[in-house]
Amino acid sequence: MKTASFRAPAKVNLFLQVLSKRSDGYHELATAMQPVKLFDDVIIRITEGSAIKTICSALDLSPGNENIAAAAARLLLAEAGCDIAVEVEIDKRIPVAAGLGGGSSDAAAVLLGLNEMLDLSFSPGQLVELGARLGADVPFFIFSRAAWATGIGTQLEPLGSLPNATYLLANPRMTISTAEIYRSLKLTRASEVASVKRFSANTFEELRSCLHNDLESVVLPRYPRVAEVKQALLDCGADGALMSGSGATVFGLFAKLEAAQKAAEELRSATDWWLCPVQPL
Repeated sequence: MKTASFRAPAKVNLFLQVLSKRSDGYHELATAMQPVKLFDDVIIRITEGSAIKTICSALDLSPGNENIAAAAARLLLAEAGCDIAVEVEIDKRIPVAAGLGGGSSDAAAVLLGLNEMLDLSFSPGQLVELGARLGADVPFFIFSRAAWATGIGTQLEPLGSLPNATYLLANPRMTISTAEIYRSLKLTRASEVASVKRFSANTFEELRSCLHNDLESVVLPRYPRVAEVKQALLDCGADGALMSGSGATVFGLFAKLEAAQKAAEELRSATDWWLCPVQPL
C-alpha cells in the first residue's frame, strides 16, 4: 500500500458577478477568488484491486451519492489507463455546501495527489481541463493562487498582489443549494455586468470597496439568517462583509488578525455559529 496526505484549502469569493445563463445550464461569471488557510486533509491510499472508495464521516456516502473526490480519482485513472484501487479519506474541516469550495478543493487534491503518487506527468493545464469536467471551482484549486475567473469560473488569470487582510468566516450552521440559488437569480443587469473587465485591489480600502456578490440578491431575502450573520460581522467591527459563493458562509474583512479573533470570541458567546478567523494562503 502506498499512502500520502495532501491539504485542500478553502476559498472566498471577494467579488462575484453573474453575466448570463448559458445554453448548457451553467452561468457566465466574473469572480475574484482567494485561497485561505483553512484546510481539509485528504489521505490517498493506493492498494491492490480496482475499487474507488471514499471515507468521510461528514459526507453522505450512501449508494448513489458518489463524492466528487471519488469521481476525481475515477476520472484521472481512466485518462491514465490505470486499473488500480484507490481509497480517499477526507478529514473535513471546511463546512459542507457552505460557499467555501471544500468539495471542489478535495477533488483538486485528489487529481494533484494521484498525479504525483503515480508519476503520471499530467501537466497543470491538463489537470485544469480534467477538473473542469468535475465542477466549475475545481480548476481554481489546481491553479492554487488568487485568481480572476471568467467563463463558468474555469478561465483563470492570476490576480495581482492583494493587500494583507484577515477574514472571519461565519456560518449559521446551515447549507444552501447552489443550483437552487442560480435557478432563482434574475439576470436584470446583464448589460451592466458584461462591461466588467478586471478586479483590482492594491490597498485594503480598495479591497473593502470592491467586495460584491450578485448572489446575495437571492440568498439574503430567502435566508434571513445569512443576512443576520452579515450584519453581526459589521456590528463586531468588520470593515466589510460579504457572502462567499452561494453561501451560507459570510466573511468579515479585518485589517488585523487580532481584531478578527476578538470578533469571533464575541460572536461565539452570543451564537452557535461556526466561526473561523483565517488569513490568505
